[in-house]
Amino acid sequence: MKEYDVIIIGTGSAMGFVSPIADKNPETKIAIIDKDEPGGICLTRACIPSKLLIYPADLVRLVESIGKFGIDIELKRVDFKKIMERMRGIISAHINNIREGLSSSPNIDYYREVAEFIAPYTMKVGNETITSKMIFLGTGSKPMIPPVKGLNDVDYQTSDTLLKMTELPESMAIMGGGFISAEYAHFFSAMGTKVTIIGRNPRLLPDEEPEVSELAKKEMSKHMDIITNHEVVEVQSAGGGKKKVIAMDRINGKKTDIVVEEILVATGRASNTDILHPEKSGIKTDKKGWIVVNEYFETSQPDIWAFGDAHGKFLFKHVANYEARIVYYNAFQNKKIRSDYHAIPHAVFSHPEIAGVGLREKEAIEKYGEKNVLIGFYRYQDTAKGQAIGAKDGFVKVIVENGTNRILGAHIIGPSASVLIQEVINLMYTPEQSATPISRGMHIHPALSEVVEKAFGSLMEPAHYHHVLEEHLH
Repeated sequence: MKEYDVIIIGTGSAMGFVSPIADKNPETKIAIIDKDEPGGICLTRACIPSKLLIYPADLVRLVESIGKFGIDIELKRVDFKKIMERMRGIISAHINNIREGLSSSPNIDYYREVAEFIAPYTMKVGNETITSKMIFLGTGSKPMIPPVKGLNDVDYQTSDTLLKMTELPESMAIMGGGFISAEYAHFFSAMGTKVTIIGRNPRLLPDEEPEVSELAKKEMSKHMDIITNHEVVEVQSAGGGKKKVIAMDRINGKKTDIVVEEILVATGRASNTDILHPEKSGIKTDKKGWIVVNEYFETSQPDIWAFGDAHGKFLFKHVANYEARIVYYNAFQNKKIRSDYHAIPHAVFSHPEIAGVGLREKEAIEKYGEKNVLIGFYRYQDTAKGQAIGAKDGFVKVIVENGTNRILGAHIIGPSASVLIQEVINLMYTPEQSATPISRGMHIHPALSEVVEKAFGSLMEPAHYHHVLEEHLH
């Protein structure tokens, strides 16, 4: 049995504290284990490869819309194979750099094997048995596959497998109406695939504000078919390489058949802990298999921590990075820092782009009361830069506590949403969390950031906001 000072499962966000550990004590012996390519899910199968694909899709939509500016450009061809090869080439280079670093470090033993607990603080890794009194679990997650009749009898894609595709499908049904579905629907439709989204919720992107979801569906429907409030109940082979997806209306039970060349299952993420067997080490999991942690990311076993997707709270890379920093301080600096999730940002790189942070309107009203909540709203098209770029219907919605001017949340749909919201995010991490610096700060004119400034300058009561919203969006 090999003994280590530290065992780390996963090569994603945990890599951020490997160097500080080694620098603090060069004699520290570290085991790093990952059954997949090094770099974590974000690099190898999620955030980064998907954005390498989505940017060309953004360019396609830009070229298609450029005629309104008086520019005549013809989009002659989209080379799907070249776009995919570029993505794989960039990702492979990053993976190789990380692998080389792990393999060449004198105080790291790098195992590309499946790890499983066989006893408290003891793991089997390939043919080795290893142990440590300090273990970090960054086990990530995997695509969730719903128990749909016939699904396992046909070939289908997930967000993992589609990155290996070399041929563009003529048609595709995407099961799921969340952000993975929205992003890949944008990509494949821009490449030329006839896309149909089938979402089981009444709204596309149900975690967004209702008005954001409504506008997203309206705009995205220009390039694809979107079916909401439908459950996929069966999948069949339709012959000739085609598949039939049978979806049932969750209200009236009526069934709709969608015949496509390819199916993408994008119904969410599931825990990876089934192969880890954490129960053999006395580590508690919940009913869905996610590892149970406290506010310090400690598991039920002392000196075993879990963070990132492993505990299933917020499946974002930036959250995992934040949690890894807290874990490092708690484990090695004795800081005992609690997690703080009051301002978790996210973005959906669809077309239009979407971003959000903090509370939604309903949550804010439930928590603080309607009289204590103010809402600001401003459209891109009502700013000089918004008019210049032809931004139509997109908007910024902000939620502020009445009296204190404390920012409770913000939601944006439109060009550069993921960039514009950062101004709000940064203020939400100041002690006062106040919106005042936005109104007092000098914003470049005419820049797109003025739409954020104007939203905070147009605060109103929720009832009045919905009256204004009705006028603008309908």
